[in-house]
Amino acid sequence: MESYLKETRLLDYSNASIQNLVYQKEWRNLEVVDRIKSIYNFVRDDIKFGYNTADDIPASEILKNGYGQCNTKATLLIALLRAVEIPNRIHGFTIDKALQKGAITGIWYKLSPQNILHSWVEVLVNGQWFFMEGVILDKVYLGKLQQENPDCKTTFCGFGVYTDNFQNPAIDWNLNNTFIQDKGINQDFGVFDTPDEFYKKHQQKLNVFKRFIFQNFVRHIMNKNVERIRNSK
Repeated sequence: MESYLKETRLLDYSNASIQNLVYQKEWRNLEVVDRIKSIYNFVRDDIKFGYNTADDIPASEILKNGYGQCNTKATLLIALLRAVEIPNRIHGFTIDKALQKGAITGIWYKLSPQNILHSWVEVLVNGQWFFMEGVILDKVYLGKLQQENPDCKTTFCGFGVYTDNFQNPAIDWNLNNTFIQDKGINQDFGVFDTPDEFYKKHQQKLNVFKRFIFQNFVRHIMNKNVERIRNSK
């Protein structure tokens, strides 16, 4: 159990910003299920969907950014849960890049790797593990995507989504599994105690040049595309 609660370089939950957030939200005063639900909802909706500089950045940096994607939101969610003594772990995968089409377009989409590193959080409650992939997209962004695609009721792939229940995906947590990108999974790396261990073994398939281009140009284009949808009428 200790391995599911430990602090690491990426899970820096002793950081003042994280401790202040936990105090302000009064998460420690809630019952276990409500505590998890409140933290999950915070990471899903208060931390907007967006692309950070890299996957392996500390939870405090993700919190400061105010946005994240599957891997960075997973790191923040793990750190916040461990800060209030909720045991958890990370499950690593790759997903097909098709689910990012629309957020990334043109030559940048063609140059991106076919398989993209992906992860979700698994939380332990009453001896049972629950999967929390549905935390990735904030409800405002997802709602605008649904508004723009009203005729799609089942499978939708693109703009950060790959689900077979587009109009009513399982993104609310209450002792259940949540998903929003799971249909794009094409390789399973198994579970890891911490994101640090996961990223020591697995990295995005980007060479030095492509990594520089992504960090300094492409991700900003992707974030603008996401914001355009989020702010659409």
